[in-house]
Amino acid sequence: MGVFGGGRPPPNTPTSLPHHGKSQRAEIFLAQAIIMCDMRELAQQARTVLGLQLTRAQLRALERYEQELMVWNARVNLTAIDTPENIQVKHFLDSFTCLLAMRDTPVERVVDVGTGAGFPGIPLKIIYPSMQLTLVESVGKKASFCRHIVKILGLEKVLVLQKRAEVVGAMLEHRQQYDWAVARAVAVLPVLVEYLLPLVRLGGAALAMKGESGPAEAHAGEHAIRLLGGHLSQIIPVILPGVQDQRHLVVVDKVAATPDQYPRKVGLPAKRPLSNVKAHP
Repeated sequence: MGVFGGGRPPPNTPTSLPHHGKSQRAEIFLAQAIIMCDMRELAQQARTVLGLQLTRAQLRALERYEQELMVWNARVNLTAIDTPENIQVKHFLDSFTCLLAMRDTPVERVVDVGTGAGFPGIPLKIIYPSMQLTLVESVGKKASFCRHIVKILGLEKVLVLQKRAEVVGAMLEHRQQYDWAVARAVAVLPVLVEYLLPLVRLGGAALAMKGESGPAEAHAGEHAIRLLGGHLSQIIPVILPGVQDQRHLVVVDKVAATPDQYPRKVGLPAKRPLSNVKAHP
């Protein structure tokens, strides 16, 4: 039995092609076989790198996600990572590496800040279907894609907020409510923790997905982390197959309540990072 089980074709592909010639039918079925092969490779990589066993249903969801991302990306610029191989490694597998920090911890409520086209939040939702997920994205076209893919995949308990992180962090229904606040490629750490930590409950954690600069950013962000009620917990190195760049997961535990004045007004965290602020603004 193949990855998709029971000999069934992938979703939204024809089971019969009466209007196509033999060569066209052969090309379509070859394309389907390539897609299934790609998904099998992703499944193997997830097992090897993370010990993660993806189910057939999860692989089908990821396949549809990939297809929709490529279609939308041809019309609106959502991501520079736009080939199937790169999407699977640099988006899907990279998102799954959050499990290296999140595994064996509560993941009932997660917020993904600056989610872009849904990374890492939506792949994590596919892994944790009962998780309550909030996606924060200020760019309209990206927020629209997230709503589209949530609907297409039939994901429940997902909220997409087209707002700035500074605004969401001050909203009572979101402030200090989440087990995990995660972000990828959003801002340098001294800025990013002002977006994330106000959203994290006491006992929860913030997770910053960083490149090779992760350890240096963590050091530069220590003042901001302490000021916002956090404690630098660990820096986890990550290696993705076929990717030379070193990646890191920077984990910050929430050990004290974030002072009421944070996050500051929209734009101020980036303009005046807390690493450079000696006293409360």
